[in-house]
Amino acid sequence: MTDGYHTLVVLVENKPGVLARVAGLFARRGFNIHSLAVAPTEDPRISRITIVADTASAPVEQIVKQLYKLIHVVKINELAPGDSVEQELLMVTVKANPSTRGQVLELTQIFGGKVLNTGTNEVMVRLAGSPAKLDDFEELLRPFGIAAIQRTGRVALPRLERQPGTTLRAVG
Repeated sequence: MTDGYHTLVVLVENKPGVLARVAGLFARRGFNIHSLAVAPTEDPRISRITIVADTASAPVEQIVKQLYKLIHVVKINELAPGDSVEQELLMVTVKANPSTRGQVLELTQIFGGKVLNTGTNEVMVRLAGSPAKLDDFEELLRPFGIAAIQRTGRVALPRLERQPGTTLRAVG
């Protein structure tokens, strides 16, 4: 990846302590985790851990080798940016007094966000999208004043294969 990070999808047995062992491995080896998301998969016996790892702290091959040594690790895939779809969720409380509220709401609408809560001088909004989209939105909100912000970290799946020349249509 060009940003110095690699996205790893680690399938593990859905058992107590597995996430702690994975995080502990990163800590013991001095590998830096940029973001981490975990949830059960379509098979409730398996969880998917999406880890965005800093490749400056360790080569991705070394990280993968160490992860495979852990018990309960089923499979590991590295997702290249062009071969995957990455999404993230951002919730942010922005200072928005009556004179700036319209600008904050307009930015939220332009980016496809949703207003979650409003106060006298603040607005809480949600935006889901690519990490780059969220970075851009956050940067544009900063001049208004960010009171609180939370991002989920990336989740990712491999891009679906298509036959050359196939036309796709949205369903629904």
